[in-house]
Amino acid sequence: MLNYLWAGMIIAGIIFAAFTGRMPDITNAALDSSKEAITLCITMMGVMSFWVGLMEIATKTGIITAASRRIQPLIRFLFPDLPADHPAQEHITTNIIANVLGLGWAATPAGLRAMTELSKLEEDRRSGRLPGPERKRGVASNEMCTFLILNISSLQLIPVNVIAYRSQYGSVNPAGIVGAGIAATAVSTLVAVVYCKVMDRKRGT
Repeated sequence: MLNYLWAGMIIAGIIFAAFTGRMPDITNAALDSSKEAITLCITMMGVMSFWVGLMEIATKTGIITAASRRIQPLIRFLFPDLPADHPAQEHITTNIIANVLGLGWAATPAGLRAMTELSKLEEDRRSGRLPGPERKRGVASNEMCTFLILNISSLQLIPVNVIAYRSQYGSVNPAGIVGAGIAATAVSTLVAVVYCKVMDRKRGT
């Protein structure tokens, strides 16, 4: 859907420029935007590489595993049907930590791994190898829905990506967004948790 919206706006802009004699402006804007896009990609690649590297070091040194044990009560509250010591827990923890640091890109790989493990868990339930509530094939489990909603709401204490964007475009105070970001994402995460718990009850779990 977004592809159609973006394509429509681009085509509408080109048609408008053609009828108003502003085609040179379109050409200049396209060239300038291409230059800015490359510069921004290089900047964000450095930021992403740095933080993804730190997350990988944290995983290799056992910091993520220790953090997973620390926030075990939170994980059990959010995912009550997730078996203890399930592989998905480590990936969920990594994803949550990355999102809290504002590293949406770094959180994506862990999120994909977590969804893969949760999918395997659902298959084990369908086959009877593991106990627990099961859903029809093609229907997301409660854990999948909860994880997806939390990942979208994503509480952020340090919005690193947004700070990098603001710095790239010359903001006088790139970190000035921190307070508003914490407030907005705290509210969105709280609403997400309440919504997940209400829907869990309605689904009879």
